[in-house]
Amino acid sequence: MTGLVFSSVVFAALLHAGWNALVKTGQNKQSGMLLLTLAHAFFGLCILPFVSLPQGTAWLWLIASGLIHMFYQLFLGLAYERGDLSRVYPIARGAAPMIVLIVSLSFGIDSLRGLDLLGILVLGLGIVLMAHGVFSSGEDRRLIPLALGSAAATAGYSLVDGMGARVMGDALAYVSWLLIFSAVFYTPAILALRGRSVLPRGGGQMALGLLAGFASFIAYALVVWAMTKAPIALVTALRESSILFAMLLGWLFFRDTMGPAKILAGLVIVAGVILTRL
Repeated sequence: MTGLVFSSVVFAALLHAGWNALVKTGQNKQSGMLLLTLAHAFFGLCILPFVSLPQGTAWLWLIASGLIHMFYQLFLGLAYERGDLSRVYPIARGAAPMIVLIVSLSFGIDSLRGLDLLGILVLGLGIVLMAHGVFSSGEDRRLIPLALGSAAATAGYSLVDGMGARVMGDALAYVSWLLIFSAVFYTPAILALRGRSVLPRGGGQMALGLLAGFASFIAYALVVWAMTKAPIALVTALRESSILFAMLLGWLFFRDTMGPAKILAGLVIVAGVILTRL
């Protein structure tokens, strides 16, 4: 992984933690997720006139990813209704590299160095420690399956998007089309589940959604571009440096509890990220 790819993924990680914090600030987490999704589609539509049209099998990758993103957004919004940013986010993000690693090695999608493998395994240890803290601190245990559902969806769309963008040959075009498909699938799904209560209300909420959507769009475009330049499993693992940013944001802005066990788990996760860069 080159220095440019590395720094791009770390910057994307910071943006990703930032938009998750913006969604967490809202009273209705699914409403925030809907705003984010609609903002994605808006920015995607703005870019479409300047990028290439998908051809052939690229459409299949895009449709599959749009469906997986729908489940990711549903699970993540539900998890945030039950837990802190600094607890949900590390579980949701940290488990994904483990799933991507298993699939990548099983199907020979990418080759990995020994340090890459060690780094991802250390990341897995950190996420186990983070999940264990839910049981020891008396938090709502129902957040764990929801966060893990989000992690499984993250792993799914990471693999699909990495390969789909390689097929299409244009990361920005791929992300633009993908996030439009995501809005097409997620919007009717959340309206069917929650009704009109998720519809945005007020200019302030809409402005927040646009800001989160812009940060998320840029972050994911950088990540998908990186996946065309480096192994998907490695990029997915490195992106989870966002866990440290999310823990810091949760502590600073949401007054999340930051006990020694949670800090240790976060440091183990960061150590795994460092190993992937050595």
